[in-house]
This record gives sequence, structure tokens and C-alpha cells, in this order.
Amino acid sequence: MTLLEELQEKTLAAHLLVRSAKEWDNLAAKAHEALTHGEEIHHDAARKFHLLAWASVARNLLADPFEGVGITTSPATTDWGIATLTTGKRSCQPQLIHPVTDPAAAPRLRDFDDVMAEYTACLSYLSGATTSPAEKPARQ
Repeated sequence: MTLLEELQEKTLAAHLLVRSAKEWDNLAAKAHEALTHGEEIHHDAARKFHLLAWASVARNLLADPFEGVGITTSPATTDWGIATLTTGKRSCQPQLIHPVTDPAAAPRLRDFDDVMAEYTACLSYLSGATTSPAEKPARQ
């Protein structure tokens, strides 16, 4: 097993330790409901609660394994970023939303599998397997 595959498995396991994939998806569905049907104050609360759930796993369960391979974990700088992962001169932020195509519309939240794919793309980029975090990871 490569180091990249090991990190991907640790990332998945850490999130599944906290909640099942179905529970993560239900959390996203509740946040989506608040974002599309709630008042402005509910939008911000839904975003913060959903983001906090994901960010706490990155901060509390993944920071040490990432640090062990030279990846630093710091708070995200985007509204929907889970954390900023950095190694050497490369940095990326796994995102909880799909790329925004209509700024006036509610963000499209990623489901659990899509967030894990976002983590994979970020880790692949940090490992040098891809040249951009948006690229599909290279086959190992």
C-alpha cells in the first residue's frame, strides 16, 4: 500500500469513526434544507454547524497522521473549506460544496462520497501525483 493510499484510508476511517456515511449525508441534507428554505440567520448557522462537524475531524483526528508525513493542517480560508492542508509549496482545501456556477443560488453541498473524493484529490495533489487539486488522482 502506498503512503497516499494509506492517508486516504485514514481519512475515510476517521470520518466513519465519527459518523456513518449515511449520517454525514443526513447532516448535509439538513444543512441544504436550511440553506434553501431558511432565513439568512439560519443559512449562516447551517453552514457553520455543517463545517464544524467536518473541520473537527480534520483538526482532532487527522492532524497527527498528516503531520507524520509532513502535511500541516490549519483552518480553512474559504467559506466551505474543511481545512487547509499544506506540504512544501503545495496547499489545498477540501471543499464541502461543488464549484459555484450561480452565485445567487444556494450552494450545492457534496455528499459523503464526493467529500472523500475531494480529500483524495487534495492528497494526490499534495503528494505530487497530480498538478492541480481539481485533477483526478493518478492511478497508483
